[in-house]
This record gives sequence, structure tokens and C-alpha cells, in this order.
Amino acid sequence: MAGLVVEPGETTTIWLDRPARGNALDAALVAGLEAALDAAVAGGARLVVLRGRGRHFCTGFDLADFDTASEGDLALRILRIELLLQKLHALPIATLALAGGRVMGAGADLFAACDHRLALDGASFAFPGPGFGLVLGTGRLAGLVGAGVARRLLLDGAAIDAAQAAAIGLATAVAAAEAAPAAQ
Repeated sequence: MAGLVVEPGETTTIWLDRPARGNALDAALVAGLEAALDAAVAGGARLVVLRGRGRHFCTGFDLADFDTASEGDLALRILRIELLLQKLHALPIATLALAGGRVMGAGADLFAACDHRLALDGASFAFPGPGFGLVLGTGRLAGLVGAGVARRLLLDGAAIDAAQAAAIGLATAVAAAEAAPAAQ
């Protein structure tokens, strides 16, 4: 699948594999994630782990063609990301996001949609979408951190570190980066 490496099994690990683009979500990666989640459920996985190759978990919506894409194409991409987030959140098996580096925008929404959210030391989380008119997953975020904190995160757009993410309930735990198995 484009931009993904999938390690199937009872614990299925799905690696976002676009490190040169910060694992940003383009149309092919979103479609690949949807297919990989469906395959994990069909294959009898009991846990899906999301990881990012390279320095960052996911830097959000891929803006590479933002200036040349039509409004309709952009709207469709945003809708597909929201549908992916809904699918991930409603998956009938446990999900774990293990995130280091930058976790921004739609990438932070991807993180927040998981049941368990492990932030690695050095990770930073930001929701800059409202600054350019794009907001996804606000209800899920508010459910995790409370409406007031979610509003502040969305309006400020400023990054918070892993410890802050755990303190507000965005991350369920923080771990040393060395404790996470490295990408193969």
C-alpha cells in the first residue's frame, strides 16, 4: 500500500512510511490506512498499532499540492480524512498510537482517535488547523481533554510536549523513545 508498511498478525503494526514528507496524509496514504484497518479486522487482529517512520509520527494534512488542487479535490480529501478518523475510532479492536516527533493537525487527530495513545519523550502535539480554516475531530478531542482545554488547543494552535499531552489526557502515557522498538 502506498506510503505504508503493514506487519500483520494478532498485533498488526501499521507504519506510516512517508518520512520525507513527515508522514503527512495524502490521498494515497489515507486510502492505504483505510484498507490496512479493514485487513487487520478481517485478519483477526486484536490490536492495531500506528507508528510513523522517520522523525515524525504524522505532520498532518499533506499541503504539497494545496495551491494547485481544486476546492472540490481539497474538500474530498478532508472528508476522506474525517471518515478515516471515524473508522479508526469505531474499530471493533483495540488501537494504539505510538508517536514521536511532530504530531500535528490531522496527525494529532489520528493520534486522538486511538484507544491508547503513547507519546514518546520529545514528541510535540499541535492542532493548527483552525488557523487556516480546517478543523477535524474536535468532538473526539473535547471528549479526551474537556471542552475548555480543546478550545484552547484549537484556538492557540501552539505545540505542547509529551508531558503536557499526558497531563491533559491527550496522551494516555509517556515513554522514553528508546523504549519503543525501532522501525525495521
